[in-house]
Amino acid sequence: MHIQKILFTLLFCLASVNAFAAGDYKAGKIKAYTCTGCHGIVDYNNTYPTYHVPRIGGQNREYLVISLKAFRTGERAHKNMNLQAEALSDQDIEDIASYLAAQTNSAGDE
Repeated sequence: MHIQKILFTLLFCLASVNAFAAGDYKAGKIKAYTCTGCHGIVDYNNTYPTYHVPRIGGQNREYLVISLKAFRTGERAHKNMNLQAEALSDQDIEDIASYLAAQTNSAGDE
């Protein structure tokens, strides 16, 4: 029984480390540069077709990952975002989400 508790604790610790190491903040800062072209402008509205561009700096990390993956597969339809996300790997998405989630304002700046 004692060995089982130790193994469970070790497994839990290893799983926790992987969850926190999923995205690289510094790599995400570089990769998110393109995102700031639209999402980095406070209260930005696209000209044509007209739509409000949402804030992404400070968003929930998991939400960003899920959204980018959905744009990449086309599950979430938006021509510009589908094209942008299409070129992203899973690691790119994890890095970008880690960087953007750590931001405190809508511009995605530190």
